[in-house]
Amino acid sequence: MDEKLTDVQEPGNFRAVLAPHRSLPPAGFLALMAFVGLVSFGAGIAFALMGAWPVLGFFGLDVLIVYVAFRLNYRSGLLRETVELLPDALTVTRFHPSGKREEFSFNPYWVRVELLESRDGRTDLKLRLHDRVVSFGRFLTDEERRDLATTLTGVLAEARRSFRM
Repeated sequence: MDEKLTDVQEPGNFRAVLAPHRSLPPAGFLALMAFVGLVSFGAGIAFALMGAWPVLGFFGLDVLIVYVAFRLNYRSGLLRETVELLPDALTVTRFHPSGKREEFSFNPYWVRVELLESRDGRTDLKLRLHDRVVSFGRFLTDEERRDLATTLTGVLAEARRSFRM
């Protein structure tokens, strides 16, 4: 849970900010697009000089497709989720790339953290309160979901102990 999870450990409080990982920074994207563009342009010119000029357009189309795919990937990387525990509520807030905001609030005394694990090792992290279920952290790795589930379960147990006193 390296840079994707930051938590504030104050008595009775917890906050985690979850964000998808993007391995290619914007400068790397620019370098990659320049490389793909140059290679495609060079190959397209070579085909055009051999008389196969329509191929030049397909090389340009390839560059456009790679560009659009990366832009869509970066846009989906804007998704953010916060998990916040205060004495009176456990709240998951999801900020979509479109600007839409979803908020799910639970009573910290009754909510349960569920980590469902399939046979192939894939995990699904959920909060459950009676029939109400919210899945979160879907963009995290399986190990990060396990770590978050362990941390959140411990923080909730501590909050319940302090609630009883």
